[in-house]
Amino acid sequence: MNTTELRDRLRAYVLASPENAIQPEWALSEDIVGMRMWDAPLVGVARADDPLFETIRNSDHILGDAFRLPGDWLPGAKSVISIFYPHTKDVRRSNGENLGIPSGPWLHGRIEGHDFIHATDRLVAGWFQEEGHAVCIPALEPSLVINKREPEDAVGRPMFTSSWSERHVAFTCGLGTFGLTAHLITEAGKSGRFGSIITTAELDPTERPYGEDPYAYCIRCGACTTRCPVDALSVEHGKDFQTCWAYLEESKIRFKPRYGCGKCQLRVPCETRIPTAVSL
Repeated sequence: MNTTELRDRLRAYVLASPENAIQPEWALSEDIVGMRMWDAPLVGVARADDPLFETIRNSDHILGDAFRLPGDWLPGAKSVISIFYPHTKDVRRSNGENLGIPSGPWLHGRIEGHDFIHATDRLVAGWFQEEGHAVCIPALEPSLVINKREPEDAVGRPMFTSSWSERHVAFTCGLGTFGLTAHLITEAGKSGRFGSIITTAELDPTERPYGEDPYAYCIRCGACTTRCPVDALSVEHGKDFQTCWAYLEESKIRFKPRYGCGKCQLRVPCETRIPTAVSL
């Protein structure tokens, strides 16, 4: 299976799967039952020995030595596959209407929607196993480590570091670059979530049109800064991770077991595409 075949097969599955919909047994309201959560996914591939993975691990400003290389997760690894699952228009519209509480569909996307992503990643892994290749899904491995930085160490940096970062992997796999919100801007925008798989299958890597520039697609228009309900964004300083994290923690109490916000991903030029100055 080559990259094109993988992409086409994956897209067909996601768009047709009845599991990619809000189910009546866990829907927060009857009017959203049956709403699809994810649109056709994007697929990017990087060689497992791409030097950019070493750069990520060796830069303390990014993730630092907590980050494990593909070969650390899977000996003999040849390729890393990154998958971006964009939110559907209905989910985005439901959560973009106000700067208050997150919508029901958005909350479902964070929990049940991510369960679907994990299940789909397992399905894709199975396709490669059927062809005789070894696979690893780092996000589902018991050895995955997530560390919380102390407040004084988190100034200007993410509150958490991890032994595997879906967004940095997606950047390496050619899917997009970061914006002020620290979300990744892809050709389908930044409203969505990621999954990834490491395999011994040798796939052609995806071109990185942006080279190694982590912010190539962000036009620094500042639109996202006006969308944050707790003023955790600025053009000058980017994202205040501590303030954002505290707000999400509040939502965990209010909407347990779900949580979320996502307002900065919506009604901005990079919501569904790579922005240009004309899109302002």
